[in-house]
Formats: sequence, structure tokens, C-alpha cells
Amino acid sequence: MTRERLTEDEILERVGQLSGWNAVDGTLRKRFEFANFAESLAFVNRAGELAEAADHHPDIKMGWGYAEFEITTHDRGGLTALDFELAGKIDRLG
Repeated sequence: MTRERLTEDEILERVGQLSGWNAVDGTLRKRFEFANFAESLAFVNRAGELAEAADHHPDIKMGWGYAEFEITTHDRGGLTALDFELAGKIDRLG
């Protein structure tokens, strides 16, 4: 998959195909809610395995009952198809 930066129109089209993700300042962002810390941590660990396999690493903030993801292609300075692919894989974990 190429890492070409997407246009604003392409971003709007693709973000509309994801559930609960928002495109903000060249990133994809989503907050997931869980019943407790252990569930948050387990989800983050599974998402981390996906990210490592894809060699594409999101910024993740997590705590008791939540995990927040921010995905971008840093070396392209914005969103690429790779970001949307990873977001979709993370969604399928739930």
C-alpha cells in the first residue's frame, strides 16, 4: 500500500466509512469506552499487535475505562490509506 497523503475530499469520504472516527488536524481520532482498566489494557494490547504487524504505530492514551487512539502517517505529514486501514482493523477488534 502506498503512503500517499490523501486529499481533503478523500479523507471526508473515507472517514464517513468508519464508525466513530474523526479526522482532526491530519489525524484520525477515536475514543473507546470499557468497563474497567483491565478491559482497556487488553484492547490496547490487541491493537498494539495489529499496529506492530502493520509497522504503523498510533499514539494511544489509555486509563481506567477508556483508550484513545490518534493515527497519522508522520513521514507524510497527514493521513494516508494506511491510517484508514489500521483504524478499520482496530474497530474490528471490538
